[in-house]
Amino acid sequence: MSAHRLDTSGLLCPLPVIRTQDRIKTLACGDTLTVVASDPGTLQDIPAWCRVHGHVLLESVDQGDRFRFLIEARH
Repeated sequence: MSAHRLDTSGLLCPLPVIRTQDRIKTLACGDTLTVVASDPGTLQDIPAWCRVHGHVLLESVDQGDRFRFLIEARH
C-alpha cells in the first residue's frame, strides 16, 4: 500500500471531485489518497463520491480555510 497526495486548493466544483476521480484511477486497491481542497462544497461532494464509487473515506477534516480527506482506494 502506498500513500499519495492531491492538492486541489483554488479549484471550484466540480474540479476537486474530477481530479480526485482521475487520481484514484491510477492507484492500486488499498492505496490511500489525501485530498486537500479549499472549496467548501467538497465537504459534501467528496464523501458522496466515495459512497457512490465504493471507496472508503477514512477521515474528513475541516481546517478552516482548507479541507482534508483521506480516502482508501477500492477497485
